[in-house]
Amino acid sequence: MTDDERTPRRISGEPRPPASSEVVRTRMRQQVRSHTAPEVAARHALHVRGIRYRLHVPVPGLPRRSIDICFAGRKVAVFIDGCFWHGCPVHATAPKSNAAWWRAKLVANRQRDTDTTAHLEKLGWLVLRFWAHESPETIANHVQDVICAVDMANVKMRTAGGS
Repeated sequence: MTDDERTPRRISGEPRPPASSEVVRTRMRQQVRSHTAPEVAARHALHVRGIRYRLHVPVPGLPRRSIDICFAGRKVAVFIDGCFWHGCPVHATAPKSNAAWWRAKLVANRQRDTDTTAHLEKLGWLVLRFWAHESPETIANHVQDVICAVDMANVKMRTAGGS
């Protein structure tokens, strides 16, 4: 089956428009969805600190969504959001071709992020979101601080409950 025979994705009821050129089409098809360079760099910075995690764990109750870096036992979810795809206020750009479709697509991405965060928080998870342009060391420092705080809170709860 060729790409042209596939059913196009719909955003707000509108089918995906064709790419503006073959070069654009090829570039978009090659976009990495997971294991991006910023994500790998942040994971490496965590691993060097001895912090272990699970990757791309499905979001409970939300099919087709996953947590980039997951600390399931601690209920901490870490997302590394790409500046273009998630609408970074510093680096986001607006495509000129098929502008209306892209605008709706990017708004839908941000809404999905908001929904995912709210869903996880409702389940008792702590959600950390970082932009892809943030330093891996900054991300790792913040995650490490949060993990340590969660661990301390868990120790206090166990100690208080056991006395």
